[in-house]
Amino acid sequence: MWQHNHWSQSWFAHYPKSKTQLSLYAKECNTVEGNTTFYSLPNEESISRWKEAVDKGFRFAFKFHQNITHVHQLQHCEEEVAQQLVLLSPLRENLGVMMLQLPAAFGPNKLPVLANFLASLPKWLSVAVEVRHLEFFAKGDAEVALNQLLMGCGANRVIMDTRALFTGPCDSTLLEDVRKKKPRVPVNVIATGNTPIVRFVGNDKDEDNIRCLRPWVKKVIQWQQEGKDVYFFCHRPDNKDAPWLAQQFIDLYNNAAPQTPFTDLSIKAQPEQNRLF
Repeated sequence: MWQHNHWSQSWFAHYPKSKTQLSLYAKECNTVEGNTTFYSLPNEESISRWKEAVDKGFRFAFKFHQNITHVHQLQHCEEEVAQQLVLLSPLRENLGVMMLQLPAAFGPNKLPVLANFLASLPKWLSVAVEVRHLEFFAKGDAEVALNQLLMGCGANRVIMDTRALFTGPCDSTLLEDVRKKKPRVPVNVIATGNTPIVRFVGNDKDEDNIRCLRPWVKKVIQWQQEGKDVYFFCHRPDNKDAPWLAQQFIDLYNNAAPQTPFTDLSIKAQPEQNRLF
């Protein structure tokens, strides 16, 4: 997300008032995971506002609509795919990747469907696929076939890391609810395309998050050295806290690669905020 009611009093409190939080978010981060298009498509006016709010270096990572992925499961949905891509076309220079989040019921027997769908997409479009069927994580024939398919298409495999989320006791209603919604799948680290995407879901304990983030710092540095364009998205049980998790990753990365540091978020100068979460 790029906006939260809490951020106007915390993350963005030092900024002058703005018409949209996206313009403030884009001053701090250079990409966003756009879940909004999974649930409903925006109107043309919203697209225009989004384009005006960001600069040329900003990248949106939108999701294909759930009708495409969960209702039709990638079949007989050519018109809906075309409609979504035409709608987003004004953002083409800011469209980093389109994410294809598939349901857990989409299993190995449907890989030919996925192959046909990916082959039908425009060549200019960068695509990342998130699977949730457990056979795709078992290091067997199904996972090999999926990875080979994605490599052949130049598509990226989304890597979901929820280990920190599921660490420790479930001591709040919010945490219980989030654990029910997020998949608990193995973390199989592979870059099948040139744009690896990591969706990291932490918990509310710094030590758990840091322990699970550290290996990613090394991997991100390796991918960057290989010339890959890495996307690393941070989530917390309450996503109002996600910027503080992102800053934890930035701190770890900058300690490991001081010669090519990431820019700190402005909350770095607001250490007292950490005590709120």
